[in-house]
Amino acid sequence: MSDNKHVHDENCNHDHDHEHEHEEMEIMTLTLDDETELECAVIGIFEVEDKEYIALLPLGDEDKEEEDEVLLYEYKELAEEEFELALIDDEDEFDLVSEAFYALYTDEHEEEDEE
Repeated sequence: MSDNKHVHDENCNHDHDHEHEHEEMEIMTLTLDDETELECAVIGIFEVEDKEYIALLPLGDEDKEEEDEVLLYEYKELAEEEFELALIDDEDEFDLVSEAFYALYTDEHEEEDEE
């Protein structure tokens, strides 16, 4: 399996004009292993068992009404304005992170819907 780490400069390709759910979200561009680029909105960074993870929402055709796919990566800050993303290869770790993400962000989403 190839090294699935991505290093990104937070100043690179960010656009703060995109609105989602009435909130402004930070946008980042991922460069994938095949050198294609994927623009994503940053949903949030959260901690599970002393590691940080990031949840990203790929931005595609906004006319689609399909269920949103969320990408989860391990997140490590390297230096000011720089960070590294790594795929979560361990299935148990991925399940734990997925559960934590859905617990955190579905609770927040439900609270917003109630207002």
